[in-house]
Amino acid sequence: MRIRTYAYGSHARQIMDVWWHTAGPRRPAVFVIHGGWWSGGDKKYMTSISRSYSQLGYTVVNLDYRLSGDAAWPAQRTDVLTAVNAVRRHAAFFNTDPDRYVLVGFSAGGHLATAVGAYGDGRPGLRGVVGISPPVSPLSAFADGSVFGSKEQQKLRRAAIRLAGGCTPAKCPRVWSSMEVPFHASAGDPPMLTVHSSEEFVPPYQSEILKESLESVGVQMTVKTMAGTQHSAPLYREPGVAETVQAWIVARLGRVAP
Repeated sequence: MRIRTYAYGSHARQIMDVWWHTAGPRRPAVFVIHGGWWSGGDKKYMTSISRSYSQLGYTVVNLDYRLSGDAAWPAQRTDVLTAVNAVRRHAAFFNTDPDRYVLVGFSAGGHLATAVGAYGDGRPGLRGVVGISPPVSPLSAFADGSVFGSKEQQKLRRAAIRLAGGCTPAKCPRVWSSMEVPFHASAGDPPMLTVHSSEEFVPPYQSEILKESLESVGVQMTVKTMAGTQHSAPLYREPGVAETVQAWIVARLGRVAP
């Protein structure tokens, strides 16, 4: 197995770590997208999770993207699309199958993963999307983050405004509409799985909104809710969550020899 870091664009944040197996058949890929309120975070925090999918035999792409302080929406979605296209274009080099891959995003990265999944009428080769605590509905986050919301909900509201270029929904409805994943469900979208804690600041109902939109066009979505308040990677480390996600991914990509 090899691990190398590559640039997929000219910005310092447009880089990705690719983990690939040089021997054996071409392998499906798992793209890992970190969280951090769209304004922070780093792929280095996803190293152990990336390693776990590499050990399952998959090609793994652990990517950084431009943050909201670097560029406003939709730069972040564009970066994920660009990274995916770069790996698919060089599939032979990475010994990977360009027509079998999934996206796994954490918190803000889960929003990006689902946004890519719902972009257009499906993406070539995309077999599934997983979001761990994904704020798929920034409009809901904006509403929940009023003065009556928790400190985390208020922070998420501010983060969503920053992602929109400093603009509120009333002033920039088109930008917020573009950010709102449930608005973009279409029949060609891949199946999705999201996991939330029942009492976390990104509530499960956000994913239920997306589930309703996807199922209205015939796309399957599963929303799993765990007890407690854990969010993002700490939620992923709760007993049974990683195993559930891995099994869901294996069902869509197939098993490969490590």
